[in-house]
Amino acid sequence: MKFLYSIRSIFSNVFNFFFKRKIRSFFLLLFMIVVILTLNLFLSLPDVKGLINEIPVTTSMIDQRISENSGGKIKFRILKKWSPFVQIPPFLKRTVIVSEDIDFYNHKGVDYYELKESIKRNLQAGKKARGGSTITQQLAKNLFLTTEKSYYRKIKEFFIAKRLEKHLSKNRILELYLNVIEFGRGIFGVGAASEFFFGKRVDQLSKIEIIRLISVIPKPLRVTPLSDSEYIKWRANLLINRLYRSRSLKEEEFIFLKDQFRD
Repeated sequence: MKFLYSIRSIFSNVFNFFFKRKIRSFFLLLFMIVVILTLNLFLSLPDVKGLINEIPVTTSMIDQRISENSGGKIKFRILKKWSPFVQIPPFLKRTVIVSEDIDFYNHKGVDYYELKESIKRNLQAGKKARGGSTITQQLAKNLFLTTEKSYYRKIKEFFIAKRLEKHLSKNRILELYLNVIEFGRGIFGVGAASEFFFGKRVDQLSKIEIIRLISVIPKPLRVTPLSDSEYIKWRANLLINRLYRSRSLKEEEFIFLKDQFRD
């Protein structure tokens, strides 16, 4: 019996030794993978300091759309026109903020409440059901990333947004955003969109036209600001209500604009 007990003890000790070594090896490997991925992430982050003064020649979003439409029967063209911050109407800036990021001038690139709510909603839905991206995060995606839906892209977007906020003023971030976002097939920026859809410079747009234009930001390839679709009416009314609640519209303006988008 003592002999059998000794044999069992030896086997047990040997098993525990190799098992513990495997566990240690596993965690060491896991640690090394995390370190490599972290280094790769930070080394691949773009230098954003040039954006303080420079106008981007192109963006990742533009490059993606060109790639997606290459080889098609219909020639794909890019329409873009830079509009300086001072030439963009204050009402348009305010409409974008209430549409996309109401706390834009208060947060530091990331709205942690919206981030938490989007993660919770997405987990409940089992898919991406809510965005939660700030204007700064959307700018990071448009300038440097793609529309790919992955956690890795969202992590990169997070850190690029923090860099943008560190080196650029809020007004510069908003200026860049308004000049690079998509408003239709091949149409980028409020300047190009104003001329294409309304035949006007951006500083000549009426409040109705501004609301129509900003209403398409969530779905630029599926809706047009010139339509009277249910989506445009719903989105326009949402923006008008938000503008009124934020005291960006007088009561008579609120009533007038609501009348323009009734069913």
